[in-house]
Amino acid sequence: MNIEKRVTELVEEKIAELPHVFLVDVKMHSNGKLIILVDGDNGVGIADCAAISRHVGFHLEEENVIENAYNLEVSSPGIDAPLKLTRQFTKNIGRNLSIKMDDGTKREGKLLAAGDEAIQIEETIKQKGKKAEIVESTIPLDKITETKVLISFK
Repeated sequence: MNIEKRVTELVEEKIAELPHVFLVDVKMHSNGKLIILVDGDNGVGIADCAAISRHVGFHLEEENVIENAYNLEVSSPGIDAPLKLTRQFTKNIGRNLSIKMDDGTKREGKLLAAGDEAIQIEETIKQKGKKAEIVESTIPLDKITETKVLISFK
């Protein structure tokens, strides 16, 4: 049985009761650490993580899915974790993003909108000898290799 697949099913089962929470990732590491990353439209609380952990842990024990000792960790992705899902992009509308493109270039801008196919950002374009222009750009998600929220301490 695929552990990550079963854990994903268990998490989906539990978050059906928590409509503001969504699954970002499930990873089973060779060192026995099982990591579940969840996020929420308005963040995710400790109570949500604990409820998911109890549900998943109970069923994994009951079904004896993992034979060796394991460590179950349920948390939200850190602020420095790349955005993966449309729902994560939507949650971060209005924030500044750093975007790595598939051609190796980098772009930065304020996220204006997010969809399943593309995101829309407002970026400042500087050309030699000209005044900087603020431009709205649509970037297809399949051209992006990584997107992170830029943290501002202003």
